[in-house]
Order: sequence, then structure tokens, then C-alpha cells
Amino acid sequence: MMKRDRWLTWIFVTPAVLLVAVLMYYPMIGTVIESLYSTSFINPTPKFVGLAVYSKIFGSADFGQIVRNSLVWTVAVVVLQNGFGFLCALLLNQKLPGQGLMRSLILLPWVLPGVVAAILWRFMYDPQLGLINSFLISAGFGDQGLAWLADSSTAMAAAVIAAVWKGFPFSTVVFLAALQNVEAEQIEAAKMDGASATRRLWHVVLPSMREVIAINFILTTILTFNYFDMIWVLTRGGPQNSTHIFPTKIYELGFGQFRFGEAAGYGVVSIVVLALLITLYFITQRGGRRVQA
Repeated sequence: MMKRDRWLTWIFVTPAVLLVAVLMYYPMIGTVIESLYSTSFINPTPKFVGLAVYSKIFGSADFGQIVRNSLVWTVAVVVLQNGFGFLCALLLNQKLPGQGLMRSLILLPWVLPGVVAAILWRFMYDPQLGLINSFLISAGFGDQGLAWLADSSTAMAAAVIAAVWKGFPFSTVVFLAALQNVEAEQIEAAKMDGASATRRLWHVVLPSMREVIAINFILTTILTFNYFDMIWVLTRGGPQNSTHIFPTKIYELGFGQFRFGEAAGYGVVSIVVLALLITLYFITQRGGRRVQA
């Protein structure tokens, strides 16, 4: 009977394993192989060059800038998204009038397609007709609109703000669910001991949410590092490569300049970073299960 059950398990699992292998691992292996060849629009025939593509990538000034941009982009979006999401979750966890409607409306930015959200923000950042410049001018901050997306000193910040607006509802929902699972008896006991709201938050609520906060930070880091839509629609990596991150650089090299070898090389580096983040995610989950056990 046990042997039969084992065979049935393999019969049902095999299609899923094959599907994952075909859709995920085969393209990843193909990307690694592609990175060992040099291909260009002028010379489309792949030429084996070994690790020369990686040597070229790591030795270029663009790579250092891409790494810095990706680091700034990921850290800024993740910290602001989670911070703002946590504050909104605290607010929505209170007994307020229209609480159900507020919880529904706050999801609107998240459910919007990424391209649609990016186009909306591009219109808002428009130097002449944009809502942001109109508001700043009417408030007395200058007499002409700023080209937010055309200035290398403001383009990244503008993209970060748009990405935070798009992503903070995800963190809000996660943190709100975690807040509702905090034991009310612990909070009441802290109140009876005379603990202020700040102390209750710091010593009771946050420790109870520690695992959820850690997992959400890692998940949003993975999603943000791999986020393509917002920056590509807003700036296409410009101006002067000031907003290029790994996904946009890969797309530009592969589909814009037909330098598939270099695009694959950047893709492999991106895969390594994502693999490390995913490993950290599973380690955090396993640690959380051990604490619960």
C-alpha cells in the first residue's frame, strides 16, 4: 500500500515538476549559456568567448552605476514602502468610521497594473501640465515647473515616490493582518501596568510581529529589485543612466542594442542576487517555525 501511494505521489507531482523545469530552470540555464557567447546586431552569429563577457561587464563604469542605482532604488523603496505601510496599518487597525471603505480604497494603487500607474505618475510629473508642479507653483514654491524625470538629480527620487505609492498597500495588508493577530490580553496587561501607547507598540506589538516584518521586508526587497515597469515607463533608465537598474539595463542591452551576451551576463548577476535573497527568505521562515515550535 505504501509503495502504491509513493507511486501515486510521483505521478501527481511529476507534471508540476516538469512544468517548473520548462518554464523556469530551462530559461535560466539558457541565460547562463548565452552569457558565454558574444552576439551583436552587426554580427548575429554567436561567438563563444567564455568569461570575457563578465570581464567586460565588471570592468565597465556602467556596472558600478547600475549596482549603486539598484541599491539606492531597492533600499529607498523597501524602507519607505514598509514604513508607510506600517503606519497605515496602525491607522486602519483602529475603530474608525468608514473603516471598511478605507481598507478597500487603500488597495487601489496596488491593484492598478504597473504600466498604468507609471503612466499616471508620468503625467503628474509633466513640467508644464503636471499636477505636482501646479500644486508647488500655486503654493509659492517657484514660478515654473520642474522637469522631475529629465533631471538626473531628481529622477530617481521621483521614481521612488511613484513606486512607494504603488507598493505600500501590499505592506499595509500584510501588517494589518499581523496586527489583528497580536494577542489582546498582552496589550491589556501592558495597559494595566501603565505602559504608554509607544511602549506597548515597542515592547508588545513589534515583538509579536517580528517574523512577519522580516519576511515582508525580504519579499518586498525581491519584488523591488526585480521591478521593471515603473522605471522603464517613467525614465527608460535616464537621464544619463541615473535611474538604470538591473532589469532596465538587461532590457536595453537585449532588446534595444541586441547585445544578448552582455544582457545575459547582467541577467546571471541578477539571478545570483535574487537567489541569495530567496535563500534568506527561506532561512527566515524556517527560523520563525522553530521559534513557534
